[in-house]
Amino acid sequence: MNEFSWIFLAALFLMTAVELWLSIRQGKYVQAHRNEVPKAFADQISLQAHQKAADYTAAKGKFGRKENLYGVVILLAWTFGGGLSLLSSGLDSLGWSPMLTGIGFLLSFIVIGSLLDLPFSYYRTFVLEDKFGFNRNTPGLFFADFFKQTLLTLIMGALLIWVALWMMQSSGEFWWLYLWAAWMGFAVLMMWAYPAFIAPLFNKFTPLDDAELQEKVENLLSRCGFKSQGIFVMDGSRRSGHGNAYFTGLGSNKRIVFFDTLLNTLNEDQIEAVLAHELGHFRRKHVVKNMLVMSVISLAGLALLGWASAQTWFYEGLGISSQSNAMALALFMLVVPVFLFFLHPLMTSLSRKYEFEADAYAASVANADDLVEALVALYKENASTLTPDPLVSAVYDSHPPAALRIAHLQTNS
Repeated sequence: MNEFSWIFLAALFLMTAVELWLSIRQGKYVQAHRNEVPKAFADQISLQAHQKAADYTAAKGKFGRKENLYGVVILLAWTFGGGLSLLSSGLDSLGWSPMLTGIGFLLSFIVIGSLLDLPFSYYRTFVLEDKFGFNRNTPGLFFADFFKQTLLTLIMGALLIWVALWMMQSSGEFWWLYLWAAWMGFAVLMMWAYPAFIAPLFNKFTPLDDAELQEKVENLLSRCGFKSQGIFVMDGSRRSGHGNAYFTGLGSNKRIVFFDTLLNTLNEDQIEAVLAHELGHFRRKHVVKNMLVMSVISLAGLALLGWASAQTWFYEGLGISSQSNAMALALFMLVVPVFLFFLHPLMTSLSRKYEFEADAYAASVANADDLVEALVALYKENASTLTPDPLVSAVYDSHPPAALRIAHLQTNS
């Protein structure tokens, strides 16, 4: 144990304590407002629906607290518990080349982590979501998804890890800068490739066949100056009752995607308003701005790793006796989320600002009242609480609270 050990453990303890405190606070606040629908929603949301949302929020919070504590145990087991050292020594004994050993080590670390998370994912889907009527998944589909995700991870992960380890070994003192450039290039490539090549591996996408809705959407796209490769409906109902809409892709490979559950929940005018909100993110360049923010954060993180990976105290402070490039990357993946937690309120604040801007844009090209009605319908359909604790919302929520968001729309429409 050295000074870095105590800094890391203090940050981990503080993060965990804050998460648990906020979760308990959220549960108490939501339950305290469970028996009365907020006045702004009294005409649209029944008491029964409001109470379902409160109970769903409380159940997710209780489950999330257990998941957080489990994650802390796993993190400590990988580091001070000797898990990474055991995995590393086991692969070293195989006599492979350093590069192949490093790739095998990191891929094994990632896959084992996925397997350790699998029971919680299964419980969330088939117990928690099922209890509140949202689960449409089957065990066969669930494990098929897991297998495909793991296979993609192994294929793409092996390539990315090889690039990272090769750069760390061959690019000199500033390897982290070259790796950052490669990572940014990969991120842009994935934005372009995801809608056409990866998403169809998990869901079925069919062209929108509602002529009236398609005409309405195409008129909206024309007014907004947005060109896409097509308007598609995704079979979200195969896995969940939650509804959503989004646009995805990059350049000429952009797509508009509606969940089939969304089309069954909203009318045409409401769907147009929701899409106008999503297009607002495009017109206000939120995707580009988010990419710039993440590129700066990733550059700072990799620069920090470039320095720390050459320091003996970095490894010893996390219970690791042997140094290697692959070990540095594994430790980086484990440690960074702990320290980034304290930036979370800043990131969510920026996200909420973007949501207000997208709402304002939607109100300028579509009907603000339709967007309000759509939001209320989606809050009801997804059992989203209308009464989140204000402090918890400020720390975690990427979207403004329902009452504030709708009041903002009504004021500025």
